[in-house]
Formats: sequence, C-alpha cells, structure tokens
Amino acid sequence: MSWLGHLTLDYRLDGDRTTALDRHDGPLRVLQRLYPEGPRVCHHVLVHPPGGIVGGDVLDIQANLAADTHALITTPGATRFYRSSGPEAVQSLTARVADGARLEWLPLETIAYRSSVATNRMRFELAPGAEMIGWDVLALGLPAAGEAFEQAASPVGSRYTQEIEVPGVWLERGTVRADDTALLDSPLGWAGHRVMGTAWLAAGSPLARERREALLDHARQAASAHELATTAGATSPHAEVIVLRVLGPRVEPVMQLLAQVWARWRTEAWQIDPVPPRVWRT
Repeated sequence: MSWLGHLTLDYRLDGDRTTALDRHDGPLRVLQRLYPEGPRVCHHVLVHPPGGIVGGDVLDIQANLAADTHALITTPGATRFYRSSGPEAVQSLTARVADGARLEWLPLETIAYRSSVATNRMRFELAPGAEMIGWDVLALGLPAAGEAFEQAASPVGSRYTQEIEVPGVWLERGTVRADDTALLDSPLGWAGHRVMGTAWLAAGSPLARERREALLDHARQAASAHELATTAGATSPHAEVIVLRVLGPRVEPVMQLLAQVWARWRTEAWQIDPVPPRVWRT
C-alpha cells in the first residue's frame, strides 16, 4: 500500500513570538516545536514515522511564513528512498515566505537506495523582503557501508530526480541514473563520489554587491580550509542567490562543511549566532 502524506505549516507572529500551526494527513507530522534561541525563532522537527519512502508514496509539505516570522525546519534522521518495483516515490516542498520573514530549510541527508525511483522537489517563493538559507545533501546508496546505487533489474532502472526552484531566480533540475557512468564517474561529473551537498542563501530582492561578495567569501573560506576543498565551490548565479556545491565520499564531511557555511552565513547575513538544532546532536 502506498502512503499519501500531507503536512501544512503556518507561521504567524504573536508579539515577538513566531507561533506555528500544523495540520497533517497521513504519516507526515511535526515531532517537536522548540525555541532554543528565544521566542522569535521557531525550530520545527519533521518526521515520517514509516521510516522510509517507497515507490508510489507521495509526501507533500506546504510551509507558509507570515511577515517577520522566522522558522528553522529540520529532521531527526535521513530521508530514505527505498526500492521500487516501478512506481515513482515523490517528496515535494513548497514554501511561501512573506516580506521580512526568514526560513531555514535544513533537513538531514537524503539516501537513494539501490533500485529506488524517486523525485524530490523544492520550491521557495520569496517576497521582496524575505530571505532564506537552505541545504540538501544527497547520498547515492550507502557509501560508508559500500552499498552501491546500482542499476535495477526493472525496466525503469534506478534513478533520482532533484528539483530546486526560487521562481524567476534559480531553477535546477537534474536526474541521476545508476547506469549513467559518464555523469557519476567522469571528472567533469561526480568524479566517482556518491554524496553531493548543495547549500544556498536566497533573497526576494537583489543582494547588495558588497553583501553578496562577503557571503561568497565566507563560503569560499570555509570550503578552502576543509578536507573537501578540491571538490567544493561557491558562486552567485543571480543577484538574489548564492550557491555552494560540494562532492564527497561520505555524508559526514559534506554535512560538516554545509553546517560551517550555514553558521557563517547566518552570522554575516542576519547577525544571529548559529544555534544548531538539538536533534543534530543526538
């Protein structure tokens, strides 16, 4: 039986406090709502109790941030796309961020297992005064355990499609197939790595040149001092977005670099000390 899950998150400002209302259908819900850095920033931990997503499952998240709210959304563990007999598994997120609001989309890694057929869509609609920091970490197979992301015996094969969109600003859509060795093993592609991390800071209006350069410098400095320096790079494809990309052999060093960049960006862009969610330490 396929799971259909829908979760709606609505953030509003009550005085100086970001309050959150959530509604869910199916196996997708909020585990905790926390305020480790005071009432202004709401930390939400999302869970999928079945523990994995299989062919035919559809999970949909809608997040609506009212003006001047601040939400940090994360997960307590990896998102796991398991084997499919043919049907596609889909996870989608649409976030609407109003003027003056800030969103941090910081889930733990996504794992695409052998024989999985999956799509992960993320769309962030930012009002002119809104800003966000987000990341995504994709592991093909289980690199640390030596479990490969291999071609399945079924006609559809093994594939993973990822979409990230800030409308009118940044759109990327890519599909990784297990038999695409030109992409996975070429030095112009994944170069034999099986973990890719993407971090971005996006705004609803163009970032001032000096501010954009400072944020880029922070990302590049963190990357150059990291063990993955040779497979990491930061760029600004549009005046409203900065992107860091990194490839690695395992999840842990990729996640470590992204966390360092997140901390630097949070401090530089918003003058807020980084407060890692509690579930990252458990």
